[in-house]
Amino acid sequence: MKPRLTHRAPLLLTMLAVLSTLVACQPRGPKTYDPRQVDFQVEYNPLFDGQIYPSLILGTNNNTFDFQLPAFQLQLVSPADNAVLRIVIDSSALNYVTIIQEILPRRGETYSFQPSVKWKYDILRALRTPGAVDLTFTCYINDEQVDIKNLHLAFRSVNECPLSLVHDGRTSDFRWLFAAYVNEDHPQIEQILTDIIQQGTVSRLSGYQSGGAQAVRDQVFAVWYYALDHGITYSSITCTSNPSPRANVQHIRFFDEVLATRQANCVDACVFFASILRKIGLKPVIFVEPCHAYLGYYTDRNRKQVGLLETTITSWVNFPDLERSLDPDGRLPEAKWNKVKKYLGEKEIAQYEQGTLSFDQLKLAVARSLFDKATEYDRETYEANRTHFADSASITYQQLDIELLRRQVQPIN
Repeated sequence: MKPRLTHRAPLLLTMLAVLSTLVACQPRGPKTYDPRQVDFQVEYNPLFDGQIYPSLILGTNNNTFDFQLPAFQLQLVSPADNAVLRIVIDSSALNYVTIIQEILPRRGETYSFQPSVKWKYDILRALRTPGAVDLTFTCYINDEQVDIKNLHLAFRSVNECPLSLVHDGRTSDFRWLFAAYVNEDHPQIEQILTDIIQQGTVSRLSGYQSGGAQAVRDQVFAVWYYALDHGITYSSITCTSNPSPRANVQHIRFFDEVLATRQANCVDACVFFASILRKIGLKPVIFVEPCHAYLGYYTDRNRKQVGLLETTITSWVNFPDLERSLDPDGRLPEAKWNKVKKYLGEKEIAQYEQGTLSFDQLKLAVARSLFDKATEYDRETYEANRTHFADSASITYQQLDIELLRRQVQPIN
């Protein structure tokens, strides 16, 4: 039954409306604090040139991270002794409401703060296209609103990784952020490890527990064969729409994107392989040179010897394409065979032409030949630049040890 409305209700509602209007129209008291005296300022780190990089936020979202690179700088002058400061950053598409509260001991003193914004991490992880966001900062002194500042910033795709940023003639390097794209925790890796065991190239994947350097190389080969057998090929997609003239950036595919598209550039492939190697307990390294990156891995747990792998060589042969071209007798067309046999020895060539080498055996022989080539492909340049890799101040040549970087950089899950 609906409640009955008495004749007094309309009168009561009218009185409340009039009262609220009178209250709203009452003049407010004088301001205690002059915004000009407080001089509240908000600055976004000029190094980023007005760009928000989700990859940087997510990769360094770690309480143990000891490399501090604040995004925002807040500054004001205290208008009173022991003033209670409260700064509220309003919620936006990228962040939750964030409140900073401090005591300002001395009147006339200038205070600076570098707030930690409460980002919406799930939103940042999902960003695949750039856009813009407006952030509002409201300053209160002793519960009195003193000033409001607004920042209009651009945000980038989470795939966009800054390589280096330039400000005031100084270059800041960010290639260490490659480690954030290495994701040993990706849920699809478990199925991949099962598939690797089933392909029969190794009987177990146990990192450094299975024996010496050869056992390690065998496990790396097993991952290599999996990549070849699934047609992962080279695709040079690196450019982004970043408008900043001071930013050197690169688009990096995530683990599941490489798996889904079967495409990878040199960095994509390195982080893809490194993710699997990390999962099985090996210690991968990404070697960065001008315009190129290749994979390394320690063949012993003590990091005494390093093996190399030029991951882009997976594109030299496409096993799924070869399989699709087989005739009813399981033989390759002549054109395909001529392209493949250059990776085989005389014995394998003769066996295949005599019909005693199956297609699966052919694939295994080709994979081993390409693995040997991938192992030696970067050896000369690596040896020539070992001193540069060992130089921690070098930007153009870097040795990114993923296990060591994990103390600072987390996977973008």
